[in-house]
Amino acid sequence: MADSMRLKIVAPERIFYEGDVSFLEFTTTEGDMGIYPNHIPLTAIIAPGVLRIHDSEDIREAALMSGFIQILPDTVTILAESVEWPEEIDANRAKEAEIRARRRIQEGSGVDVNRAELALKRALLRLRMTNR
Repeated sequence: MADSMRLKIVAPERIFYEGDVSFLEFTTTEGDMGIYPNHIPLTAIIAPGVLRIHDSEDIREAALMSGFIQILPDTVTILAESVEWPEEIDANRAKEAEIRARRRIQEGSGVDVNRAELALKRALLRLRMTNR
């Protein structure tokens, strides 16, 4: 049994990460998942959450907003709408986004409330990542 798998994370503006990992944790629309090498083939929809990348030396965390994941026994590919390392996050901008989203939710108006709730989740995730 292999003790690592290849991980590739592609964001619209760059290859965010590429390397061998021993374990991967992330959030899907169905809940939290953890993936070890030799996992059964699977695809899933990513939901906003903390991405934890375990390699042989340490654990790195990133804010993964949304996207799709393809899991094969020896390879995992994430197509991310947005993904950021904690040091790339502007905490002031995230705080402003939180305030705007909360205001839109309070005002309420159908579809805009759903978008505001998603914006709030993203802002809170970014703030949580900057406070680690």
